[in-house]
Amino acid sequence: MKDWAFITNHGLVLLYISKHNQCTVREIATAVGVTERTVHRTLADLEKEGYLSREKAGGRNVYKIEHEFGLKHDLTKDMIVGDLLHILN
Repeated sequence: MKDWAFITNHGLVLLYISKHNQCTVREIATAVGVTERTVHRTLADLEKEGYLSREKAGGRNVYKIEHEFGLKHDLTKDMIVGDLLHILN
């Protein structure tokens, strides 16, 4: 039986970044328990949809989460990202 979790990788990546906005992909991967490749794909998804942006600061990325964006699923469409992160923090 495959392990599962209540929060998806996308949610876990956002949660980690909300606490560590200047983290590396390796740090995110280690914390979430996935490969760096998975983190790259997840970050690309989040950026493409506008949930996340990043800027270079020296050799690191600085991430900015768009807290006012609504969640995607029909059951959670009345919530915003900031609400979810507040609950999880």
